Amino acid sequence: MYDDWIWKHPNWTVFTWKDEKILPLTRHIHQKIGILLGQSQHNPEKEHLILDNLIANLVSSSAIENETLNVYSLRSSLAKRLGVSLEYPYPSSERSDGLANIVLDALNNFEQGLSTERLFRWHQWLFNETDWTMQRIRIGQLRGHEPMQVVSGRMDYPTVHFEAPPRDGLEQRLDEFIQWFNNSRTNTLLDPLIRAGITHLWFVTLHPFDDGNGRITRTLTDLALAQMDQQSIRLYAMSPVILNKRKSYYEILEATQKSDSDITAWLVWFLQALNESLEQTLKSIERTLLKSTFWQFFPEVDLHEGQRKILNRLLDGGENGFEHGISASQYQKVAKVSRATATRHLTNLLEKGCIVKLEGGGRNTRYQIKIYNL
Repeated sequence: MYDDWIWKHPNWTVFTWKDEKILPLTRHIHQKIGILLGQSQHNPEKEHLILDNLIANLVSSSAIENETLNVYSLRSSLAKRLGVSLEYPYPSSERSDGLANIVLDALNNFEQGLSTERLFRWHQWLFNETDWTMQRIRIGQLRGHEPMQVVSGRMDYPTVHFEAPPRDGLEQRLDEFIQWFNNSRTNTLLDPLIRAGITHLWFVTLHPFDDGNGRITRTLTDLALAQMDQQSIRLYAMSPVILNKRKSYYEILEATQKSDSDITAWLVWFLQALNESLEQTLKSIERTLLKSTFWQFFPEVDLHEGQRKILNRLLDGGENGFEHGISASQYQKVAKVSRATATRHLTNLLEKGCIVKLEGGGRNTRYQIKIYNL
């Protein structure tokens, strides 16, 4: 069994890293955040972009722990607190209200200092359902004295991926983290992005609760990023990227927690994930602006319902947006029309200047949206 965890090293929280590998990443991310803030100012759907990102963050953070959330209930809880009106409201729940409380406390009350009481309150919100299964969890308090391990494999020959510090002395360890978190915010020599990465690693290594440590860790990471820039953090979501990279996420955490205090590899992984989340948001904003500009060119155009549906799918992009263009047979299936009608609709859109024909011909002819600039 492995017995040389990072937290067993003297002064293990005096973290070090190689600037030559980290600084190019932090510079690049700071530039991207600036671009994101600039582009978001012109986004007509900014309120809904924020709402969608908060939902994606919460849903993905829970999915990392194999928990499924009711997206509609969560959207209602967040929209109510953000003052965003929904076209189709859905009843909220204790669960969704509690999660909305956590994320908005982190993002709205970023000036408020961290404390054990605040962490315990988050933990209570995380497990606020009156469900008997939760009675096995110490809610709003530190974990018990039994060993806290993450294991896999056979019961008689398990693989220990992680072991948390013992319960004895955990209060002191948590106090040290909280003191560092509050004091490091004004440390001008510590890049806020690196601070967020350290926050994530340090707290998840302490693993102070029976359950919910990963979700509280990701909320703390959001709080650290909100303290850097309370505007941009609402526009991107890290948890969906972590969910997509879940295997490598756990692998880099395990490797780091079985190493010394040089956390270069962890910070590289963390910053690359953060950069990816920013890129995804920038692409989303670009699509929204493209869609808005397109319909400004065709405010009164006479279109069939199927044509409008297809144009919006092409404008939205993504995995459902016909990235390589749409053919007549695909139009036929999506719009639920005959092959002849599909061909006629596409020809009509081509004549109106809504789409362009891509290279190729015959039955494989494909069409893509025509880009317009105001």
